[in-house]
Amino acid sequence: MNSTDPIAPVIDANLAVALDALLAEQSVTRAAARLRTSPAAMSRTLGRLRRILQDPLLVRAGQTMVPTPRALALRDEAATVVRRLGALLTPATGVDPATLRSTFSLQAADLVGAALAAGLLTLAGQEAPGISLRFRAEELEAGPALRDGRVDLEVGAIDHVDPETRVEELVTLRMTAAVRPGHPLTEGPLTAARFAAAEHVAVSRRGRFDGPVDAALAEHGLSRRVAVVLPGHLAALSLAARTDVVALVPAAPDEAGSSPSPLTEQASVLGLRLLDVPLPLPPVTIGMAWHPRHTADGAHHWLRAAVRRVLRAEPSARRG
Repeated sequence: MNSTDPIAPVIDANLAVALDALLAEQSVTRAAARLRTSPAAMSRTLGRLRRILQDPLLVRAGQTMVPTPRALALRDEAATVVRRLGALLTPATGVDPATLRSTFSLQAADLVGAALAAGLLTLAGQEAPGISLRFRAEELEAGPALRDGRVDLEVGAIDHVDPETRVEELVTLRMTAAVRPGHPLTEGPLTAARFAAAEHVAVSRRGRFDGPVDAALAEHGLSRRVAVVLPGHLAALSLAARTDVVALVPAAPDEAGSSPSPLTEQASVLGLRLLDVPLPLPPVTIGMAWHPRHTADGAHHWLRAAVRRVLRAEPSARRG
């Protein structure tokens, strides 16, 4: 560096805060109390400000201190700087949803996406009308898609573990059998044998015919006939509404006081009956995953909170 180059001043935000307090209170003692420091420390800070600004700022007038003309000129500007510093250093999670103008990309299976789209649109209309939603099918590898920003939030059964990915479990559901009204399984007790004897539709993006239900049936020495494999739950439910195939759909736990799961709403729209499966099937945990760069972002914070409310079936997220 050339010795004649000017030296950039060192910016100390604490001095701006102290200057604002001193000029507002016009008292070293009161300014110290406002900033929760000692009068001696505030007196030293006033001395430092006097040297930097080359002005006494506050001078004694009897039992009080009065501001100099330079101090009066600086008072409003100091207050503005401190307000702006506060806004700069305030966590972004305090964003007003009504001011959001964001487009979110979510990745979810069709059944989860349908439930989320309806619930999130309701909440957005109430709180954040400026947001838009883009739902993507589960065709992307979630970890890299979250990392490079193609997906803002993944919602569903999170089965990948990346060191940096944040994952939050939302709801634990049980699998139920969805059948059309008047289906033979709706008449009389539903046993494992009767359940296995019916024709089934399986849901698999990879085209697999078997799954956890087949392992549970095998424990009873039973097997089922899967008549068709479809890539999505909505297509499977639609088929179950028009034929005698049995589809599986996740529902809320069979507990007193539990709210219905929004994931069963499509089955209700199609008029399907939900039957308890007479097998010890493993529960299904629905969660959400996101990249940590979004953790403190105010808009993303609203999105995650909205997804929680929808999937936990909180009243404000329900339609009607």
